[in-house]
Amino acid sequence: MTASLRIINGRVYDPANGIDGEIKELCIKDAKIVDSVDDDASVINAHGMVIMPGGIDIHCHIAGPKVNMARKLQPEDKRHDPHPATPFTRSGTGGSVPSTFATGYRYATLGYTTAFDAAVPPLAARHVLEEFHDTPVIDKGYYVVLGNNVFMHQLIKEGRKEELKHAIAWWLNASKGYTPKIVNPGGDEPWKGKKNSNVHDIDEKDTVFEISPRDIIDAFIDVANELGLPHPPHLHCNNLGHSGNFETTIETMKTAGDRRLHIAHIQFHSYAGKLGENPLSAGREIVEYVNAHPNISTDVGQVMFGKSTVMTADAPSAYLTRGYTHSKWINADTENESGCGIAPYTYQEHVYTNALQWAIGLEIFLLSKDPWRIVFSTDSPNGASFTSYPKLVKLLMDKSYRDEEISRVNQRAMNKSILREIDREYSLYEIAIITRAGPARCLGLKNKGHLGIGADADITIYDDQEDKELMFNAPRYVIKSGHAVIADFEFTTDYYGKTLHIQPEFDQSIEDSIRPFFDDYYSVRFDNYAVTDYYLHDHEYIPTKQDAL
Repeated sequence: MTASLRIINGRVYDPANGIDGEIKELCIKDAKIVDSVDDDASVINAHGMVIMPGGIDIHCHIAGPKVNMARKLQPEDKRHDPHPATPFTRSGTGGSVPSTFATGYRYATLGYTTAFDAAVPPLAARHVLEEFHDTPVIDKGYYVVLGNNVFMHQLIKEGRKEELKHAIAWWLNASKGYTPKIVNPGGDEPWKGKKNSNVHDIDEKDTVFEISPRDIIDAFIDVANELGLPHPPHLHCNNLGHSGNFETTIETMKTAGDRRLHIAHIQFHSYAGKLGENPLSAGREIVEYVNAHPNISTDVGQVMFGKSTVMTADAPSAYLTRGYTHSKWINADTENESGCGIAPYTYQEHVYTNALQWAIGLEIFLLSKDPWRIVFSTDSPNGASFTSYPKLVKLLMDKSYRDEEISRVNQRAMNKSILREIDREYSLYEIAIITRAGPARCLGLKNKGHLGIGADADITIYDDQEDKELMFNAPRYVIKSGHAVIADFEFTTDYYGKTLHIQPEFDQSIEDSIRPFFDDYYSVRFDNYAVTDYYLHDHEYIPTKQDAL
């Protein structure tokens, strides 16, 4: 199809512009939505179809050394799930961690056009950017793991707040990242130095720098606000997966005060009960706090039954997980910056803990009063692969189907959950919020997640079907930057999206402090560390509030 396109007769769901199922014409020219096009523009007649902005995955793991290690760890997944080449697509392999080509194509075949990798150490940035270049169709960005960076911890310990601001801005520029990622703050370095050493309370000082998780979180939130980042610090809380961890999660959110903070995969941080015993649900308590505090946003991290891969920068948590996999596992260190853990895992309906995790995630979705701030994710591939998204949509939209699934899983776990009592069913409008408009707003992406004039022409068109899993599993059309990459369910062209990143300003003199640290502690020379624009390929710079001043 040409660069000019008209879409007619479809029911449009565009929550950012208050459009709820209205029959509306959309016009596209030069990769943007415009108010009109010439009469000779190509036409898609979307009668009987549903039109939404392209999907946006706010939290996933799709590129870089950790993902490559996970691929190599599970060759059996690749053998059993080939992705064949077509006249317009390249071959690849699937499984819970698909190859680069398969990742882009499979996101597209679900109607997704943008995805953000949730955890990239700066040392891995070049690898990630090269894999992004090999991941077709979708736009990509990533959060830079800085919360356990040794240099940052030294600055926080010594109270050098102004230098910390410029150091974080320097690292975001050097890595071409989107926002700082904080993972189990204060936990990685003690664990690297002493087996099984970790921090277990938000106010517990670590054994290396004698600073607490709250000190780290508070400092990063301050810097993000001062820099005016489009997305606040993206935080993986302490005590992931532990019974009783909801108290840590609520204390973490309290640390933000009225400042912006995003809590990642909050389902994994919503457990009541006693440490060492089976978890109980604290989904209601967590949602009540988020509902009452508009400065907090979160993605759910829904568990879905079946094959997954644990993949996290929370090395202590990953080390503990190995005992439940009865299989191969990896722990790796990224010098001065992060840890990493990888292990195959299968969530099973009959297992109490897995069933309760599944229920807690659904409780969080269904009790949410503001779907703009409690948005869609499975923490792919941790809670489940992103390919399970259509089934999750059906669970949220269809109470009778949800009840059937509840009857199939561990009943002891269901008796500890309030899921049976919740009658809510999401509407198509609300699905468009949690999968499109909400993530775009949380990320500060003003040109995505909506279909207004000037928006990126990222559009998905679904046949309107009663079975919502079937509907969201196969869009009839996917339009990326004005190109119809899928038409009548088939790929019609190949397309490569952009890398999305920020460039906050910083005082160049911060390099005088960073350089000697590299000389003393890094195996990489300072002058070779920063990623050059050569690695960005096609990219888009997302402005900060700082840029508007």
